[in-house]
This record gives sequence, structure tokens and C-alpha cells, in this order.
Amino acid sequence: MMGPRQEAQAALFYEFSLEDHVPQDHLLRSIDRFVDLSGIRAHLADFYSYTGRPSIDPELMIRMLLLGYCFGIRSERRLCDEVHLNLAYRWFCRLDLNDPVPDHSTFSKNRHGRFRESDLLRHVFEMTVGRCIEEGLVGGQGFAVDASLIVADVQKQNSSNPDEWTAKDIDPDTAPRAVREYLDALDDEAFGAATTVEPKFTAHADPASQWTAARKGPAFFAYSDNYLIDTDHGVIVDVDASRSIKTAEVGAMRKMIDRTKERFGLEPDWIAADTAYGSTDNLVWLTLRRKILPFIPVFDKGERTDGTFFRSDFTWDDENECYICPEGKEMRHTWRTYSDPTRNAPSWRSRKYRARKNDCMNCPSKARCCPNSEARAIHREKYEIVRDFARSCTASEFNATAQRRRKKVEMLYAHLKRILGLHRLRLRGPCGVQDEFTLAATAQNLRKLAKLKPMVPAAG
Repeated sequence: MMGPRQEAQAALFYEFSLEDHVPQDHLLRSIDRFVDLSGIRAHLADFYSYTGRPSIDPELMIRMLLLGYCFGIRSERRLCDEVHLNLAYRWFCRLDLNDPVPDHSTFSKNRHGRFRESDLLRHVFEMTVGRCIEEGLVGGQGFAVDASLIVADVQKQNSSNPDEWTAKDIDPDTAPRAVREYLDALDDEAFGAATTVEPKFTAHADPASQWTAARKGPAFFAYSDNYLIDTDHGVIVDVDASRSIKTAEVGAMRKMIDRTKERFGLEPDWIAADTAYGSTDNLVWLTLRRKILPFIPVFDKGERTDGTFFRSDFTWDDENECYICPEGKEMRHTWRTYSDPTRNAPSWRSRKYRARKNDCMNCPSKARCCPNSEARAIHREKYEIVRDFARSCTASEFNATAQRRRKKVEMLYAHLKRILGLHRLRLRGPCGVQDEFTLAATAQNLRKLAKLKPMVPAAG
């Protein structure tokens, strides 16, 4: 029998509880246990006026932003609509059915004002890292670092080469906010001071973004999202934005390591990274200054591509301070004999080691060693002993474990782009980009906590 037509009728009274309509296994219930924003009012106290109309609760705004990044809702207009309609979102934001949702313009005003002045988003991120430490998800022995390109919110058509558009031609009084942030960050190593090489193109709307073809395809404007993670469970212990160049990414790594030690007292025993972090200066900084074992492939331009012997085919004899070629012959810095041996003692400077001309001319392997020269020579850098130490680390048995754990940072970037939807930036300028990266890293840590520390069902 067909039932009667259902027609909506307004009731005079409703008995409705958001708590009863949010499933116990909903992701937001797991995340909510680790979101403690009770201290942000004290953190922002100095940035609010004591007079005037009461402002919107900052905890509500932070909860809405975290909600948007946890579920890939990066448009603040759409976020307000979703919170207005979704019961679980209202529950997480502590909004009742009759409570109004803030206007989307409120986020921009607070982000460019008190949120940025107080560094609130960094404060929330560090609270999340502290909670991960309390829950035992951060070991602190091994770290991994990497950077990923995120497309900037600019177009190639609105750009020009440096000869037509330079920083000295900009009027700060009339420039857009992103351009003013770029001018303020020119002395920052992560953006302007990292390199003296000028980019091929500069975006007028966001000049801090980097024109890059690192993906071996069409070039585009981008920023680098730098992650420093603990390799036990892949928790992001620090995040930083930089230009998409190697020197800026290496500088971001050093900044994150120092900041992690300052904030949480964490200093790793070892760190894993790819070849981009294997420069001599960086290896010296890690091993000699920070006493961290580098499981990082050495960035070496000395390897040949013409089929002749590689530099690695020659063995260094530290006792006699010479190289031994594949045929067993010595290669020395000088073949002169001094009455004072200290004149030729090893020192911390670059040297070139050469074989004897007669040894090379009569060598059966000359065609594979130095076919176009009379004798083979090898350049040894000032800190080659540090590079050799890094090579011994990557040749050890533990390197396979370190590189396997390093993959966790690449998995985080895949999650960032495919699940959280951060494959293209929405905000511009160094500050806006840093805000987006910080919120995304906070959301990833919260989802990690919810996954690794699941809710215990109530005994019933």
C-alpha cells in the first residue's frame, strides 16, 4: 500500500542536540580531543582593544580554519557555507543551530591584522607538536627534511624579466600587500638573500614566488614548502616557506633545526635528505657545528660522464696523505722532498693531487683514466674529510633504514596535495604562503594524532 504524501510542517517546539547527531566514529570527534585553544585568548590579549564592539571569538575562527584545512576546504566563502549547513562542522566549532556563522571577510581582516602580528598560527602549530610529543609520537632521534613545490597564485602573462621590473622601481606606498611583503623579506635568506642570481621572470602580483622548471616540464611560479619531520611516526616538527631554489631550501632546513631545538629541546642524532642538501657547506654545518650524522648523498660534480674512471674509483690514503689510483700508483699534492716536512703537511684547504707523468704514460689503463691529458689529477676540497664522512654514512648498513624512513616526508606531501588539496596556493606574499603552509601542517598533525591515537569506545 502506498504511503501518504510527506509534507513539511513547521513545529512549534524542537528538541534537538548536536551531540546526539554527530557519529561517535566521526573524524572530527577524534581530532577534537587534541584541539585545546583555551590559551589563545591570553596570547591575543595585547592585540585587542579594551573599547568598542565585541569582536568575533578567535577560537571560533581558528577552529573553522583548522576544519577547512583538515577537509580540504580552502575557500573561506565555501567554508562559511559548509559550517552553516553541516551539523558535525557546527559541533566542532562550538556553534548551536541558532548561532550565526562569521562572514568570510572576517578571516582576511584578522589574518592580515592580529593573527599575523601575534604569530598565532605558529603558536597553534607548536601546540599541536607539543601534544604529539606528550602522546609519545616524537622520538627525537632521527629527522628527515625535504621540500615540495607548490604552484603560486600568479600567471606567467602578468610577469616580466628583471630588466623591466626591479624592486628599486616599486613605490611601497602604492604597492599591493604581497609586493610590500616581498620588499620586507629581501634581506631574509629564505627569499631575497639566498642567492644573487636573478630569476628569468618576476611575477608582478607576487614577486617573492620563484620561476622554476624543476619538474622537468613547463616552467611556472612556485614556492617551496619545507617540512622537518620526526621519522618515528612522520610527525611534522617544523614547517617553513621559502623560494624554490636549493640555497633557500637548505637555509630553511637549518632554520627549522635550530627552531626545533629552541622550542622543544629536540636535537636529532641523524638526519636523512636527498642530494639537494648534500653540499659541502651544509654537511660541514650538520657534522661539525650541530654534531648530526648526515645520511645525505654528497652533491658531487666531479663524477665523469665520458666513461673514464670516476673520482670514487680512487682511494684516499689518509696516513700518507695521497690518493691511490686503480692501478696502485700514488697521486700526491707535490712530489718535492722538503727538509722541513711541516711545509707539506695536510691542511684545511683545497688541493690538487697529481700522478707522475711516467706512471700515467706507461699505464695500461690510460685510455680509461686520462686519454686526453698526460697525467690524471684529482681536486680535493677544503672539507673533503667531511664529505668522505658523509659518504661513509650513506655506505653504512643503517642508510637503508634512514632512506626508508625518509619516504614518510614524501608521503606527507602526497597527502597534502591529494587529500588536503594544497596543490596550488590561494594566498600571496611570503606571509600569506607561510600561513597556508602552517595551517596545512597543523591539520596533518591533527589527523595523524586522530589516526594513531584512536578513541576508545565507551563500555556499554
